[in-house]
Amino acid sequence: MRVFEIPEGTKTSKGRAIQNLINIPSDDKIKAFVNVKDLTDKEYTESNYIMMGTKKGVIKKTSLSAYSRPRANGIIAINVRDGDELLEASLTNGENEVLIGLRSGKAIRFNESTVRAIGRNASGVKGITLAGPNDEVVGMVCVEDDMSSILVVSEKGYGKRSLLNEYRITNRGGKGVKTLNITDKTGPLIAMVNVVDSDHLMIINKSGITIRVPVDELREMGRATQGVRLISLKEGDKIAAVTKIQDKGLNGNGNGNDSENMEAEDLNAEKPEE
Repeated sequence: MRVFEIPEGTKTSKGRAIQNLINIPSDDKIKAFVNVKDLTDKEYTESNYIMMGTKKGVIKKTSLSAYSRPRANGIIAINVRDGDELLEASLTNGENEVLIGLRSGKAIRFNESTVRAIGRNASGVKGITLAGPNDEVVGMVCVEDDMSSILVVSEKGYGKRSLLNEYRITNRGGKGVKTLNITDKTGPLIAMVNVVDSDHLMIINKSGITIRVPVDELREMGRATQGVRLISLKEGDKIAAVTKIQDKGLNGNGNGNDSENMEAEDLNAEKPEE
């Protein structure tokens, strides 16, 4: 879709059902969206790729040109195996660093160049080995520079920033290395995102509370530590989802102080602490 084809609404409007915009089954869900510049530019589409990851640790890389002529009812992007589902999709340049995080607290890093581009109908290759039958991928990030910070968040409100270089490069398909020390206190890992100081985190609890945390309040820490408490959760509450908002996404002037956009913030949330 072209962006101007999406109906614009206010901050408090309900929005429109995605089935009214694109032709998908009523029981299907949107798992990712990718912003591209121009699908008619052959040089652009042939030099960029779509990297996809599934909950069972399968990854797939396909040239962006393979998606340059989508039909109204969509085209196959990946052949998902039984019992698996798509989790993430990212636009890459062929040389990105790929990190995949597991619910068990492990993560793997490898260069995108080690993954061969394959066609749309293929199912992909193993990106990481799960720790057990109850383990699953919770996040995949594709970063361009070695100075990026990787932020991980656990279900009970703990999180941590670490430099990308804290994660040594290993072979694709391995078990990975520890990215967060998982305990009963932290709960399992639920999110992995790459961030910079000017970003903000939007954390949504299962109780419906949305909390904003400025990334620059979180100091960088070692990879295998427990991290710090990002928010204080009420008894029985858990984090449902985490997403980052770039500085320019908060308001039009880039200073990140748009209080109107942040009115859903829980003002009683605790500051990050050890």
